[in-house]
Amino acid sequence: MTSKLSPPTFLLARPTRRSVLTAGLAGAGMLAAGITGHARAAHAAPPGPRALGRTGERLPAIGLALTSLDRRPEAQRSYLRNVLKAHWEAGGRVIDTSGLSGDSEHAFHDAATDLGIASEMFLSQRLRSADGDDRQLQATAARLRRDQIDVLQVDDLADAEVAVPLLRRWKTAGKIRYVGVGHQDTRYFPAIEILMRNAGVDVVQVRYSILTRTAEEHILPLAAERGVGVIVTMPTEDGRLHQMVAGRPVPGWAAEFGATTWTQFFLKYVLAHPAVTVALPPAGSPAQVAQNMRALRGPLPDEEQRARMIDYLAATA
Repeated sequence: MTSKLSPPTFLLARPTRRSVLTAGLAGAGMLAAGITGHARAAHAAPPGPRALGRTGERLPAIGLALTSLDRRPEAQRSYLRNVLKAHWEAGGRVIDTSGLSGDSEHAFHDAATDLGIASEMFLSQRLRSADGDDRQLQATAARLRRDQIDVLQVDDLADAEVAVPLLRRWKTAGKIRYVGVGHQDTRYFPAIEILMRNAGVDVVQVRYSILTRTAEEHILPLAAERGVGVIVTMPTEDGRLHQMVAGRPVPGWAAEFGATTWTQFFLKYVLAHPAVTVALPPAGSPAQVAQNMRALRGPLPDEEQRARMIDYLAATA
């Protein structure tokens, strides 16, 4: 018998000092030149639910990226149940299951069912190969116990000419809701731009952080122009940003936009870009999940504050 959780109360290689400082100065200029006064006004508001591009789907701005941290079945079930519970109770809904193995996908479904939220979550998954038939999708959907996956994304861009049309056929057939493409390596961003312009994708999933800001150059403006939803991976550089500032206090002026921890500082920088729909920070524990979700509280920095954030990080690196 499932125990339905109460509905959420709201829906919401280490870099060198030189490389960070150089990128910081360039990024500060880009921010000053590239974000409009309209966007600046929008940044003053707390990060409530956001539209997934032209789809109109509204989602909380912090998601949960799941990984297979422990292959022992009982440990895996316990981990998944605990982080899902923390995410849901804090107002989360978006779950990226791309990092789960087949056994972990089964455990994920069991945990979500036990919590009574299996049908309430918005699931993103990665297409692992474009073999030209339905077998992979059917196997993944069966393990997740879902008739329809919300976002299925292609990240092997060498197969994009085959994979994207395949996903579009699955979307037409109602097997998936939205077609996605993405890559964590910024060298592939030009290829993603081409697909955004020509392949009718609904969502892109790309690396973006206060340190890795390449997406600000073309991907994010193009997403806003074309109505493409943006899911951000590595918004805290998988913990490397925290290593850069270890032992240093969060600047007092960051409280102006509600950042009293480094996690909030880093996530609010990402969420302040108006083209971003959802960020996927790491989720190693329920405490970390709760810390991530606190970035949804309070206002977001405007472009002048974001430039100051870049400069401050460069000065402390």
